[in-house]
Amino acid sequence: MPTVTEIKSAIESLPDDEYIQLRKWFSERDWERWDRQIEIDSDTGALDFLVKEALDAKKAGKLKSL
Repeated sequence: MPTVTEIKSAIESLPDDEYIQLRKWFSERDWERWDRQIEIDSDTGALDFLVKEALDAKKAGKLKSL
């Protein structure tokens, strides 16, 4: 398996169109990981504090209309 240094070097030598394709792939991969983590956090209750904060703010009349 190539090292990070070797990968960086290979990326720097890519033509612009291939570099753009790689950036798009990384971006999509990051969003997929983010989505999976949010789903896991939601399923395990790790985000429940956000729901509580929102409900408390609503009850206190601190929410703004969109």
